[in-house]
Amino acid sequence: MEATVTDHRSDVAVLHLCGELDADTASELHSRLADLLERPVPRIVVDLTELKFCDSVGLSAFITSKQVIAARGGWLSFAGANPFLTQLMETVGLGRYFAIFPEVDDAIAAAQL
Repeated sequence: MEATVTDHRSDVAVLHLCGELDADTASELHSRLADLLERPVPRIVVDLTELKFCDSVGLSAFITSKQVIAARGGWLSFAGANPFLTQLMETVGLGRYFAIFPEVDDAIAAAQL
């Protein structure tokens, strides 16, 4: 899995994930999230457009990060999930804890409200 970050505006980071997120590749996700969590008010959109697979290790990293993000007044949302990931997130109930958008631009636009 590859993980890259782009900044939109001064306060929103987009974390682009590509490939497969599992126990073997989770260290890259943890590293990128750790960098983003250092920001005073982390506002993160996770771009899932190019992510083909995610297991419980990846989901756990997002859930754990949410606690730190919320404590700092920030947020984390998801965008661009394929049907597999959409179903996975619905099945485990992530929609109750995270905003999920069809496109990255939708998530960034919602951040401006």
